[in-house]
Amino acid sequence: MTPVRVLIADDQPLLRHSLALLLDAAPDLAVAGTAATGAEASALAADLRPDVVLMDIRMPGGDGIEATLRITADPELGGVRVLVLSMFELDEYVYAALRAGASGFLLKDARPEQLLDAIRRTHAGESLFAPAILTRLVEHYLSRPAGGASGARLDVLTERETEVLALVAAGLSNDEIAASLFISIKTVKTHIGHLLAKLAARDRAQLVIAAYENGLVGQAS
Repeated sequence: MTPVRVLIADDQPLLRHSLALLLDAAPDLAVAGTAATGAEASALAADLRPDVVLMDIRMPGGDGIEATLRITADPELGGVRVLVLSMFELDEYVYAALRAGASGFLLKDARPEQLLDAIRRTHAGESLFAPAILTRLVEHYLSRPAGGASGARLDVLTERETEVLALVAAGLSNDEIAASLFISIKTVKTHIGHLLAKLAARDRAQLVIAAYENGLVGQAS
């Protein structure tokens, strides 16, 4: 099996080294390269074409948000996913990262196995948020009136697609969605594909944003 290639972007040499050792010890993961600045991260992503970029936020030479935006805005890097790994859970960082196209947001106090699982899930096309981050997203969007600020129109969805979208926004994995709705994994993936196409979303993280901004989470809860 071809390992998932990961680019590590962090301005702390010790952390870069520690993360590289952790990832290389996993048989299904491999370090494609490391970057110490945001500018270096976006340049290496274009050069190395990793599967996942593990991105710090606060770095010199262009922060992780700017680097994420450069990567996700490049049509040549459509297969590259960005997973933000930060010690900060400030709201503005979370929203800015998601707006920039990050597929997930994990805190640096995560356990090693949580990080490895997050990388695998991100590569598989799932969005991954630390529990504290998901809670903040819910609180933020439920405190605002529903208005579809993202421009996504949920009225183009079928009833089942809307159900799947609500579960995606709740942070459920494909396996959990299948169990919840009593459908197969293949059917879940088909619905996810339809949602991405109908809502013009790059990945599941953007589906989460569309659900929150259209008030779907509030309706579901």
